[in-house]
Amino acid sequence: MLFMLMIFFSGFFGLFFVRSFFLMSMLMLEFMTVSLFSLCYFNFSFFCYESFFSILYLVLVVCDGVLGLSLIVYLVRKGSLDYLMSLSMC
Repeated sequence: MLFMLMIFFSGFFGLFFVRSFFLMSMLMLEFMTVSLFSLCYFNFSFFCYESFFSILYLVLVVCDGVLGLSLIVYLVRKGSLDYLMSLSMC
C-alpha cells in the first residue's frame, strides 16, 4: 500500500516537472489515476467490498483520457502546438 502511494506521488512530482508539454502532462495524470485505481482495488479486495466502484472509476478514467486526447488532436490541427503555455482563455 505504501508502494502505491509512492507511485502516486512520483506521478504528481512528474506532473510538476513536465508541466509545459500537454501530452506528457496527460501521461502523468493517467499514471496517477492508474495508481489510484490499484490503491482502491487493493483496499476493496482487502475489505471484501464489491468491485463495482472500481469498474465505474475505470470508465471515468477512460472518458478522461479520450477527452484529453481529443483536445490534443484539436490543438495540433489548429495551431501545430502541444505546449500548455500556448493555451489562452480568449
